[in-house]
Amino acid sequence: MKHIVIIGNGISGVTAARHIRKLSDHKITIISAETDHFFSRTALMYIYMGHMKYEHTKPYEDYFWKKNRIDLKRGYVNEVLTEAKELVFADGERMKYDSLILATGSKPNKFGWPGQDLEGVQGLYSFQDLEALEKNATNKDVCNRAVIVGGGLIGIEMAEMLRTRNIPVTFLVRDASFWNGVLPAGESEMLNRHIKSHHIDLRLNTNLKGILADKNGRARAVVIEETGEELACNVVGLTAGVSPNIAFLKESGIELGRGIKVNRLLETNVKDVYAIGDCAEQQESIGMRRAVEAVWYTGRMMGETVAQTICGNPTKYKPGHWFNSAKFLDIEYQTYGWVFGRPQEYEQQFHWMHPDDDKCITISYHKDTHLFLGINTFGIRMRHEIFDKWLTENASVEHVMEYLKDANFDPEFYSLYEKSIVAAFNAEHGTNITPKKKSWKRIFSKA
Repeated sequence: MKHIVIIGNGISGVTAARHIRKLSDHKITIISAETDHFFSRTALMYIYMGHMKYEHTKPYEDYFWKKNRIDLKRGYVNEVLTEAKELVFADGERMKYDSLILATGSKPNKFGWPGQDLEGVQGLYSFQDLEALEKNATNKDVCNRAVIVGGGLIGIEMAEMLRTRNIPVTFLVRDASFWNGVLPAGESEMLNRHIKSHHIDLRLNTNLKGILADKNGRARAVVIEETGEELACNVVGLTAGVSPNIAFLKESGIELGRGIKVNRLLETNVKDVYAIGDCAEQQESIGMRRAVEAVWYTGRMMGETVAQTICGNPTKYKPGHWFNSAKFLDIEYQTYGWVFGRPQEYEQQFHWMHPDDDKCITISYHKDTHLFLGINTFGIRMRHEIFDKWLTENASVEHVMEYLKDANFDPEFYSLYEKSIVAAFNAEHGTNITPKKKSWKRIFSKA
């Protein structure tokens, strides 16, 4: 019976443990310095907002682990001795392994800003970050202003959290428009307006120069790079992206780049050592995907994949078509396939926006062949399986328009916009497409 040790109890590590247990009787140990039990990281914001308690974010009851013979250890690994197949913990304790899975996730980026390590300066990634925010921004009396640095998904979540407690928020975004490196201009500009409508002080084309301390060593203000303005605040949120959490591996002999380098079997250069999730860096390109993907569902897929390989069924990681989802305050966002913020040479984009300025879609297709390439949708829920099928079948953009009603996944009695979307497409392209009636038979067909 092999001893399989997993460092990290996030979605990647826990999924690997569960699937290894389904496939084998190996001894399994999960190590985490963060929490005793697995929790849903994407739900952290809802604890602060009062929608959930911590125990509600745990997908499994506490007895699940013992029942399934998965040992849990709370501790911080300082060093991995790959030749001895041994881990060294911060307290000096050591643990042997036969196979090691590194699922150590990410850490918030810091860029050497003066004052970045002051009290009151924090990221929003770990459970400890949530506890710090609860302390630093209990209410608007404790925190009379927060400044968030970095215009990504974590930044907008942090802004929403703080606004639920009526704490004034200034949001520093270095780009000319929010998330415009990812989103086409029309979508990015819609989000600018939406953010401001929630009484968030959005500052575009604005960089952080440094953070000033009070006499007690706490953040008291930020300094704006462009103007030198001092902006008083009690909390500074550093949300300028994340990077793989791999510093403890520098002397391990495991090959590192931006993350832990792995092949398609998720193996590192060291025998019996694997890496999955946010910390893994693919050495072989997978379509147009990034080498490092800090995405929840890809972590889960890697966990399932590595379990097969460790249990004697070598399996390549195949993430399929790109998709993702997020929420920008009141607006839900989904993306399937590829829609670039700056269209590629071969790419044509069709953009539709509702007059209410809180719903829009962008459809990307090949300008010569009309091959459907991807879709972004804001404020309209779309069915993942349908777009995955169309991408696999190399459907045309005209086919997508004709059967767009099949993709709608909004709840019953919601307004429908497919007629308006198709009409706008026809007007722009000189076509005469009539949208087909929604068909449950088509939707659930495997053909």
